[in-house]
Amino acid sequence: MSENQLERAGVVVTNNNGSIMVGMFWMFIISILLFWLPAFGPLIAGVVGGKQAGGVMAGLIAALLPGILAAIALFFAGTMLTALPVVGAVLAGSGFLLYVIYIPPLLIGALIGGLLA
Repeated sequence: MSENQLERAGVVVTNNNGSIMVGMFWMFIISILLFWLPAFGPLIAGVVGGKQAGGVMAGLIAALLPGILAAIALFFAGTMLTALPVVGAVLAGSGFLLYVIYIPPLLIGALIGGLLA
C-alpha cells in the first residue's frame, strides 16, 4: 500500500527524515548564539537539534557525540603539542569535565526535541 492509501485508511504514517549530523550542527550553532542564556540556551539548542535529528536516540547521540569527539581531539592535540601523554590526558579530562557541566540541559532539550519529532 502507498502512503496515501494508508493515510486514507486512518493509519498514521511517520516519515523520519532526521539526521544526527544536522542535529549536531543545529545544537552547535544555537549553543554559540545563545551562550548568554546559561540554562535556557542549551535547552533550546537541544530541543531544536533533537527535533532535527529525528528521534529520541538520534537526538541524544547528537547531543553527546560532539563532547566526546572534542575530548578525544584535545587528548591527541595536547599530546602532539607537548609530547607528553599525561598533559594530553589532563587537557582532555578538563575539556570533558566542562562538557559534563554543560550537557544536562542539552540532553533534556534533545529528549524533548526527539519526542516532538
